[in-house]
Order: sequence, then structure tokens, then C-alpha cells
Amino acid sequence: MDKREILKRVDHTQLKAFATWEDIVTLCDEAIENGTASVCVPPTYIGRIHEQYGEKINICTVVGFPLGYSVTEAKVAETKKAIEDGAEEIDMVVNISDVKNGLYQKVEEEIRTLKQACGDKILKVIIETCYLTEAEKIAMCDAVTKAGADYIKTSTGFGTGGATIEDVRLFKEHIGPNVKIKAAGGISTLEDLEAFVAEGCDRIGTSRAVGLLR
Repeated sequence: MDKREILKRVDHTQLKAFATWEDIVTLCDEAIENGTASVCVPPTYIGRIHEQYGEKINICTVVGFPLGYSVTEAKVAETKKAIEDGAEEIDMVVNISDVKNGLYQKVEEEIRTLKQACGDKILKVIIETCYLTEAEKIAMCDAVTKAGADYIKTSTGFGTGGATIEDVRLFKEHIGPNVKIKAAGGISTLEDLEAFVAEGCDRIGTSRAVGLLR
């Protein structure tokens, strides 16, 4: 598989709690050099990246991350601030407790509210598959579709498990035609990258792709 085809789908990611500005600069320089889809970074660095790199780089950030249990109003405030600072893409975490409690309508409404806050920016919805049953995953496919989000995303990378081909296939079977798939978490080999692209993932969240494809 052509490495450029893979890299243009990669959200080049640095979300460690101890990420320094030097780490972020390295990430951004690698992203520009290799033509990745975006950099996915902590909200605290959005403004500084935007100031230094301007339109040369597409900034993705996270909201309600990594546990998802912030109230909707807090997630909306995070989203609006991120966009104001220069983010073009938002990866939100659903309220996993609400999912486990069967409050699917509430989760759908939160996603819809954040999509409204995003406007024309991209919203990706992290459902953290490692904590969900198959029925709950299917319910989230339905919620993400009905709420008008742009992507469903497997994982934060901070849970007990990451992306699997089986979950991607389940998503494909149950999402609407306007929803794309992002796989993230534990994607650590060239074979993984190729497999998830071949399976139809429009985006892959990983910190390792650039190094693997050098």
C-alpha cells in the first residue's frame, strides 16, 4: 500500500499529559513534512500551534477527554474555545456512564449539541469500544448517525483496549452513509495501519505512523 495513501489518513497524535512544547513542535514538523491529515493535540497547545504554523497545519483536539463524564455544558465550552483558538476538528468522548445506563437518547442529544457548537468544523465521536457490549456499540452507531456527527471513533487510547478490525466492521454495518470511521488506540505496526485503511477507515489516530513509514 502506498505510504502517502496511509499518511493522508493519519491524525498524528500527541496527547500525553506530560507533552512539552518541544514534543508538539516535533509532531507538527513531522505532520507537515509527511502530509498527515492533522495533528491531534491537547487543547492547551492549539493557540500556540495556530500562531506558529497558521494554515500550514490542520489542528485536531479532544473534548471531554479521556473519560467522557464531563457535563455537556463543559464539553460545549471546551469545543467553542478550541475552535476559537484555531482547531478545525474536535474528537469528543461520549458519556460512557450514560451509555452503560442505557441513556442513549441523552447521549445522542449531547452529540447533537456539540455538533451544533462545531458548526462547519469536523466532529468525531469517541465511544470507547473496550467498555461496551455489542448492543451498546450498535446503539452508539445509531446515536452518532442521528446526531449528525462526521465520524465515529473507536477509542481514546487511554482505555483498557484500542481499535479492532471487528469493531470497524461492526461500525460499517450500522452507521449511516454520512458517517466516517476513525480507528485509534494500539495501532502500532505497519500491518495494523494497512489493515485499518484496507478495512475502510477514513482516519487513523496514532503517534507511530510517521516513524513506521519512514
